[in-house]
Amino acid sequence: MNWTNVKLIFFREVRDQLRDRRTLFMIAVLPLVLYPLLGMSMFQVSQFVREQPTRVLIVGHEALPDNPRLIDGDHFASAWVTDPHASSLLQLVLSDETYPPGAGALASAQAEARRWVEAGKYEAIIWVPADFGERLTAFREHLRRSVAEGKTNESSINDPTIPSPVVFYSTAKEKSALAYLRVEQVLDRWSQAIAGQNLATTRTPPSAVKPFVVADHDVAGIRQRQAATWSKILPFMLLIWALTGAFYPAIDLCAGEKERGTLETLLSSPAERGEIVWGKLLTVMAFSMATAILNLFSLGITGAIVVSHFPDVGFPPPLAPVWLLLALVPMAALFSSLCLALAALARSTKEGQYYLMPLLLIIMPLMILPMAPGVELSLGNSLIPVTGVVLLLRNMLEGNYWQAIPFMAPVVCVTLACCLLAVRWAGEQFNSEAVLFREGERLDVGLWLRRLMRDREDTPSSTAAVFCGVLILMVNFFMSFAIGDMGAMANPVLLALVTQLVVIATPALLMTIMLTRSPRETLLMRLPPWGAVPMAALLAVCVHPVVNGINVIVQYLYPVSEPLQQALTQLVQNAPSKTHLILAVALAPAICEELAFRGFILSGFRHLGHKWRAIVFSSIFFGITHGIFQQSIVATIVGVVIGYLAVQSGSLFPGMVYHFVHNALALLSVELLGTTDTPTTNWLRSSGTDGFTFSIPAIAIGAIGAATILVWFSRLPYRASAEEALQQAIERPQASVA
Repeated sequence: MNWTNVKLIFFREVRDQLRDRRTLFMIAVLPLVLYPLLGMSMFQVSQFVREQPTRVLIVGHEALPDNPRLIDGDHFASAWVTDPHASSLLQLVLSDETYPPGAGALASAQAEARRWVEAGKYEAIIWVPADFGERLTAFREHLRRSVAEGKTNESSINDPTIPSPVVFYSTAKEKSALAYLRVEQVLDRWSQAIAGQNLATTRTPPSAVKPFVVADHDVAGIRQRQAATWSKILPFMLLIWALTGAFYPAIDLCAGEKERGTLETLLSSPAERGEIVWGKLLTVMAFSMATAILNLFSLGITGAIVVSHFPDVGFPPPLAPVWLLLALVPMAALFSSLCLALAALARSTKEGQYYLMPLLLIIMPLMILPMAPGVELSLGNSLIPVTGVVLLLRNMLEGNYWQAIPFMAPVVCVTLACCLLAVRWAGEQFNSEAVLFREGERLDVGLWLRRLMRDREDTPSSTAAVFCGVLILMVNFFMSFAIGDMGAMANPVLLALVTQLVVIATPALLMTIMLTRSPRETLLMRLPPWGAVPMAALLAVCVHPVVNGINVIVQYLYPVSEPLQQALTQLVQNAPSKTHLILAVALAPAICEELAFRGFILSGFRHLGHKWRAIVFSSIFFGITHGIFQQSIVATIVGVVIGYLAVQSGSLFPGMVYHFVHNALALLSVELLGTTDTPTTNWLRSSGTDGFTFSIPAIAIGAIGAATILVWFSRLPYRASAEEALQQAIERPQASVA
C-alpha cells in the first residue's frame, strides 16, 4: 500500500468536505449554538413546570376535625406545608356538597370525581366522609376510656369502623399526578399529627413508637458525586456525536460521489482500492472526531456557566479530556468503518440517510445498557462491543482506576477486533463492482413478485435467506407470548413440538417451495459421503464435554437468573416421560432447525461467495432463535460446527444426526454421569462445582477427538457454489502475486 496515495486522497476528501457549507455547519456551527440554546430551553421548561398551580377540590370539608386543623382559610395549614411557595401552588376549592354515610357514598363520589378530573375542572379531589370527624372523636373517647379502665390490649383499642378520606386523581394526566404528590405530602404530615394526639391520649410518648432514627451518611465526597454524574453524561455524548459525525461525511464521500459521477474518476486513478478506502476512512474519522470534540467543548463551556447555579453538579474530573480522547480514537474508527461500508452500499444520498436508523437501532442499546441500574464493569460486560468501552470510560471518569485496570485488556481486544472487521467490510464493499455501481430502482410490488417467481434459481438468494431468518425470529417472538399465556395449562412437550413445526420448519419449507426451483438442492437432501453420518455422531460425543465447559464459562460471565433456572428445571420435570422429552427437545429440533438454518438459510448465504461467512451468518440466526442469551451464545458456536459439517459433506443428514446426539446428551448426561458413582464417572465429572460439569482431562480428550474428526471432514471433496468458486479464482492470483 502506497501511503502517499492515501495522503493525497485524504487531503482531497477533506478539502471537498470543507467546501460544503452543510458539513461546516454540522461540525463547527451547530455545536457552538446547540448547547447554549438547549440550556436556555431547559431553564424555561423547568421554570414552567415548577410554576404550574393545581386546583384541588375538597368535598365534605365540614366533616374535618378542628384539632388538628387541616385547612386554614383557602389553603392548607402552614404546619403541614414545608415550602410556602408550594402551598400557593395548591389552589383549594371547598365544596359544601356531602354524601350520606353508606356503601354507595364512595361509588357516587368516585363517579363524580372521574367526570371532573377527566373534564379538567380539577386536578385532584379529596373526598371526606360525612361522619369522619364524629367517628374520629368517638374513637378518641373510646381510646381514653379503654386506657382509664386498663384495657390496653389491641383488640379493645382498635376500631376499624373509622371511614377514610379518599384522594381521587388520574395518572393519565401529568398535572393531576403532580397534584396528588403535593397533596399526599400534606395529608401524610397531617395524619402523623393525628397519630401523635392519639398517643398523647394514651399517655404514650412518641419515642415508644419510634425509639430510634436510622442515621445515614454518604461516604462519597462532593467530587466523587460530581464525577459520578458526569460519567453518565460524557460517554454517551461522546459516542452519539462520534457516530453522527461519521455518518453524513461517509454518505457524501460514497453515495454523494455516485450521484456527482466523480467516483469513476477516482477509481480509474493509479491509487488502489485499498488506498482509496483508507483515504476516505481517515477523512470520515477526522470529521467524526472533530464533531465529537467540538460538541464536548461546547458542552463544557455551557456546563461551566450552568454549574455556577447548581453547585452539586460541579465540573468534570480534570482527567476527563484524556480518557475521552483515548476512547474516541477506536470508537471513531469503528463508527467510521461501519458508516463507510453502509454509504458504499447506498445508491444515493437519500438511500444512505435511510441506513442511519437501523445503525442507531443496533448501536443505541449498546450505549444505553451501561446506564441501566446494576450494570457494572465485569469480565462478561467488557466483552460486549461499545458497552465495554462505555463502562470502562465511566470507571475511569469516576476515578475507579484499580477496578478498571483488570478489564482494560478485554475491552481493547474486543474493540480492536470490531474495528478490524468493520474496516475489512468497508474494503470489501469498495472491491465489489456490483455494490459500487448498483443502479437505482423503483419499487413495484407486482413486478417484484413476478420477477421473484420467474427468475427463481435452484437455491435462494442471500436476501431471501435474511428474510427467512428475520421471519422466523418475528414469528418466534409473537409465538413466545402466546405460549407463555397457555404454558401453565398445556403440555410442555406438545408446545415444544408445535413451536418447532410452526415457527421454524413451516416458514423455511414454504419459502423453499415458493422461491427456489430445486428444494432438494436448497435443503441439501443428498446422500452424504460414506462414513459422514457415524463420524458426525462421534463428533457430537467428543464435542459434548467441550460445549459443557463453554457453557460453564458463559454462565460464569453472564449468570442465569434464579427464576429462569427454576423455569427451565420445571419444564424438564413437567415432561410426561424421558422419551417424550427427547422427542421434543432432541429429535424435533434436529429435523426442523436443520431444514431452516442449515438448509434454506445456509444455502442462501452461500451466494455471498464465502463459505465461512455463510456458516457464521446462519449460525447467528440459529443462536438468536433460542431466545435465552446464554443459550444463544452456545448455540451459535454449535451452529458453526453443524454448518461446517453440512458444507463439507454437501448433505443435511450429518448435521441432523449431530444435532440429535448433541441435544440428547445434554438431557441424559446429568442422569447417566451425574448420579452414578464409578471410577469412570468420577474421572469424567469435575468435583467441587455446583451442578454437573466435565473434568479438565475429559474436556481435553474430547477436544482432541473433535479436532481429529473435523480434520477428517476437511478432507472430504468440497462442493463450492458458483459464487464461492468465482471468489476463490479471484483470490488465488492475488495470493500468488503477494
